[in-house]
Order: sequence, then structure tokens, then C-alpha cells
Amino acid sequence: MAAALLHDPEVLILDEPTTGLDPNQLVEIRALIKSIGKTKTVLFSTHIMQEVEAICDRVIIINKGSIVTDQKLQALQQGQSQLLEVEFDVNVTEAQLKKMPHLSKCIQLSDTTWQLTFNTTKDMRPKVFDFAQEQGVKLLKSSQKNQDLESLFRSLTT
Repeated sequence: MAAALLHDPEVLILDEPTTGLDPNQLVEIRALIKSIGKTKTVLFSTHIMQEVEAICDRVIIINKGSIVTDQKLQALQQGQSQLLEVEFDVNVTEAQLKKMPHLSKCIQLSDTTWQLTFNTTKDMRPKVFDFAQEQGVKLLKSSQKNQDLESLFRSLTT
């Protein structure tokens, strides 16, 4: 990397630059790449999605030689779906949850906690609250989550 930076290029292409680094080196290299990216164009190629989330502000995902997405990281994570983690005071069933509109996926995290994925950009928290009232259960927690980049990558490339 030092040899590439020596000539002060306008564009820097990095292929898996954080592979094999210890945690301290990883923090230093991430900071260096972010700093360089403020004034230069940095193309960062990696299969480690946590690195993309930590370093990049724009993501291009290529599948079988074709670009499947080219977006700002934040826009990609918000996307067309909404991820909510909800906790009820009692156990509810998947069948009950599936009555909610736009619900595409539900994963039970514990007896009373679910991760719900809705295929809409509309805020679904009021609908979850209404669902709880209709079912006669209390909603103890509702938090909106961004989809992690790894799951987005899998959904775009499978």
C-alpha cells in the first residue's frame, strides 16, 4: 500500500487490503483508507461485508460479471424492506404475525422476541402496535434495524 501511495494517485485500487491484519492494524488501515477517501477515489474490493460497512460510503455489488446494485451504503441498507425487532409480553405465533400486511419474513429470536421483515418503505411500527392491541398482547419493545450488508449481498446474488 505504501508503494501505491508514494506517487499520490488520484485513484487508488485496493484488493482485500485488510486480509490477515491483527485488530490493531485493522483499525489503523481502516482509518487510513477513510482518510485517503476524503480527497481521492478509492476502489475497495473485498468479500468481507463488515469491512465494507466500516469503510465505504458507496457499494457496488457484482454478480457473475454484472453489476446488480450501485448505491450509497445507507440507501442500500434502508432499501425497499424494513427490519423490526419486536418483543411482546407473551409468546405469539408465526401464524398470528403473518396476518400483518407486507410481512415477508419473521424469525423468532426468543420466546417473545421476533425479527420481522416487511416489504415496504412505509414505517410499520404503528401496524405492529395495532397488531399487539388486536391480539390482546403488550408490545414491550420495537426497534427498527438496518439489514446487514451480508444478508443484502446474499439476497442480491442468489
